Amino acid sequence: MALPPPSKLGRYRVLSPNCGLRVSPLQLGAMSIGQASAASLGSMDKKTSFELLDTYYDLGGNYIDTANGYQEEESEEWVGEWMAKKGVRDDMIVATKYTANYKSGGKASKHPISINRCVSVEHGLSRLGRGLDVTVLVLRHLLRSGNSYKSMYVSLEASLKKLQTTYVDILYVHWWDWTTPVAEIMQGLNNLVKMGKVLYLGVSDTPAWVISKANQYARDHGLAPFVIYQGRWSAAVRDLERDLLPMCREEGMAIAPWGAIGQGRFQRKADQGKSKDGRSAQKLSEDEIKVSAALEKVADDLKVESITAVATAYVMSKYPYVYPILGGRKVEHLKANVTALDIHLTPEQVRAIDKTLPFDYGQPQSQFGLDPHMTGYQQHFSLETAGIVDYVPNPLGLDMTNVRESDKAADAKWKA
Repeated sequence: MALPPPSKLGRYRVLSPNCGLRVSPLQLGAMSIGQASAASLGSMDKKTSFELLDTYYDLGGNYIDTANGYQEEESEEWVGEWMAKKGVRDDMIVATKYTANYKSGGKASKHPISINRCVSVEHGLSRLGRGLDVTVLVLRHLLRSGNSYKSMYVSLEASLKKLQTTYVDILYVHWWDWTTPVAEIMQGLNNLVKMGKVLYLGVSDTPAWVISKANQYARDHGLAPFVIYQGRWSAAVRDLERDLLPMCREEGMAIAPWGAIGQGRFQRKADQGKSKDGRSAQKLSEDEIKVSAALEKVADDLKVESITAVATAYVMSKYPYVYPILGGRKVEHLKANVTALDIHLTPEQVRAIDKTLPFDYGQPQSQFGLDPHMTGYQQHFSLETAGIVDYVPNPLGLDMTNVRESDKAADAKWKA
């Protein structure tokens, strides 16, 4: 029998119906690991970053989310260094992304200009003269961005070096660039899978119709499909529920929400207006204040201190395959957010949070009704009057608060 986990981060899940990876229920977001983008993304020094990674790992976590350009590439570099020092690469699920111009930051000038661009550079000289530096930088990094196979391949090769590994577990299309053909993307990604450099495919911040088209293309041509979607989703920003959540249900995809804890803007009333860590207090919007109040009420009803843990439990309650990305820079915040796995929200509590802000599902749902597998009944009058139908409900979140009797016995045995 397996040892009892140090926390519920060590109670793993099968990622999605179309992917057999065993992953922790909460991901560690590595956007703030590094110092190069302190002004825009926040930052941590290497010692603090490694302490955060150590804590996540020691609690049983195995799932890290990063990207090619986070912290001007330091995020991947430091995550790779940490895994190499601990010797845990094959114990971790590492997800990274391509699409962004990852050489656009301060490190861009540190990379020499390639000689095979001399023709373009000569044209730049004749046209721009002293403006050559700008032209060269554009030419130097143009092909490292977008969804093209060139961008995909070059970015992945760079990520593998930074992460000190021969493969990544999940490679995301970071966002849809509106220009690259779906066939090029799916054929290119599948080539990387066949090479053994990528194990599974993800897609982030992309319209539902594009993803459905891409996965159908993959099925029709025997290619690897997208198995996980990443996008913004929280009690304050629910757009993902309009088309993307239903698409993920139909496609058998997992969801990795970013921003689930409000990016620091879900706060108890007593904390609003207070400065933190020497920084001036954040001014919350009216919507953020309303959502914070709703989360605080549920937290108080449950006798839970952290309202961000309630916010995490909220998105996890809506679908079984939801793996929120926990950002932040402090060990105590990480531990507080892990307590989300001890929270079970009732349908009434979820509805109370839902009702805090108006949400429009848009056409055609606003006119013809929502999926009866979600509501439990047919909402359109012309079908409702035809007869009574009992619908099988969509599965909601996996209740992590339930512990099997065998697990309780195992815990007691090992503690003894």
